[in-house]
Amino acid sequence: MQHDLCLRAAARAIYDTVYPSEDWAPVGFDEAEKRGTIHYRQSVEAAQIARPLFLAGREEQPTLF
Repeated sequence: MQHDLCLRAAARAIYDTVYPSEDWAPVGFDEAEKRGTIHYRQSVEAAQIARPLFLAGREEQPTLF
């Protein structure tokens, strides 16, 4: 994912928001990325889901229903 800087930045933002301290995740984003932790994988998955909804720069918001 290092080649997709936008997706990586979104995953980092999600990771840092959802897992703000050691109480929530044992390591920071960079180490979690290296290890491929479940916390990292969940953040990447959330970023991939969010991409077409918020990161694509669309003029219109998609309808979810």
